[in-house]
Amino acid sequence: MRVNIKGFYHCMQACVGHMKANGDGVILNMASIAGSAGLADRFPYYMSKGAVIAMTYSVARDYLSYNIRCNCISPARVHTPFVDDYLQKTYPGREEAMFNQLSKAQPIGRMAESDEVASLAWFLCSDEARFITGVDYPLDGGFFNLRG
Repeated sequence: MRVNIKGFYHCMQACVGHMKANGDGVILNMASIAGSAGLADRFPYYMSKGAVIAMTYSVARDYLSYNIRCNCISPARVHTPFVDDYLQKTYPGREEAMFNQLSKAQPIGRMAESDEVASLAWFLCSDEARFITGVDYPLDGGFFNLRG
């Protein structure tokens, strides 16, 4: 809760004053599809990511008149060193099988790569996205609309 809720709150609070003084700005939060999905046994994590999404909407609305945009990216599983470390610690000797199982759970058949998340972030912070605010982007490989 200190990182996923209070951390985001304090970062946005620290930035907004400077952005108001400059007359514009972009805030991009990172949440997770967990903030909008209903899966079992993940209440604290889901609640904290849902709070990030709600804060994104609130900040976007409250600072429209200051030309401050606020959006959020909510990725599904992203292949990072954290994932590899988790698999190694949790499933020793079965890392590859578990990685494949987690990857295939995504409708697109794989986890996202970090550069795919970065590309969306780059776009949302760019002038090309100047009409986009108050949006939570699920970068989910089809999780919400194509699973089942």
